[in-house]
Amino acid sequence: MLGYSAGQFSGTSFFGHLLPFTAGVLALILAVSVFLVGWWKLRKWLRLHSEWLTPALSIALAVLISWLVTHDQFSLAYGNFRTLVGGKEEAGRVTIAHQVYAAYRRHDSAQLQKMVNRSQEYRQAIEDAARSFDIDAHLLHGIAATESSFIPRDSSDGGRGLFQITRVPETVIAQARRRLNVEKIMLDNPRHNAFVAAATFKHYLAEMKDDLFLGLLAYNIGPANGGLRFIMQQYGATDFTTIQPYLQTLPRDYPIRVLAYSLAFRLWHREGRLLAYEEGNNAIRIQRIGIPGLHAGL
Repeated sequence: MLGYSAGQFSGTSFFGHLLPFTAGVLALILAVSVFLVGWWKLRKWLRLHSEWLTPALSIALAVLISWLVTHDQFSLAYGNFRTLVGGKEEAGRVTIAHQVYAAYRRHDSAQLQKMVNRSQEYRQAIEDAARSFDIDAHLLHGIAATESSFIPRDSSDGGRGLFQITRVPETVIAQARRRLNVEKIMLDNPRHNAFVAAATFKHYLAEMKDDLFLGLLAYNIGPANGGLRFIMQQYGATDFTTIQPYLQTLPRDYPIRVLAYSLAFRLWHREGRLLAYEEGNNAIRIQRIGIPGLHAGL
């Protein structure tokens, strides 16, 4: 109910939005209080007639709630509620999410399916690397798709292999070598490449205090010119919201592309196919599944 109210009365005017929403919250508190008192009295009456009536009614209520939760309208209301209580952080997440959905919608489905098919050769290596560094495997698939389209090669800018590895911190190489239990990292080996990529992303994600958008941005920028942390210090930016005005000079589209590919891999893994965003109720269905790393799903 709070979610529906937040969606209906969102705005800044006092009489048109804030006052009706506050009145709705008070009415909801009153309704819940009446329900609880009524439930307490009803339990006493049920116990006098049968010891099975109370648990039976409880189970019926649980089934009803479960049924309501599976409906698309609940997803919309829940999204409104998250925005209401999440503040600036949730608003940033919602902004990113809808940019990702738009990017996924623009993809050519046939080309996207070809990329998914190519990825199968490297699936085990990527999943092992993701598991070793506690990263969502679909997210790591998205990075590989963005970097090389699953066509490992050496590029003119110095990128190597599946994840187009360039310069990475020495501690990252050491972590990957230790997890792989090898003496030397061979970037031409897709498995080694995946472990270095996972270690690198984990490094930058920690540096950005687990902010997924900034972690991906830092991964793409790398250590050049002091890395993203130094750039943010120059601008006085601290998070996704405050870095927004400066994204015109940074590769803003990189995190969105990675997450759009990651979403495609999650959909393919869970649904067995790539859902067309604009068909039927697929938009709500995709939003319910959620974008890897953004914790948007129910």
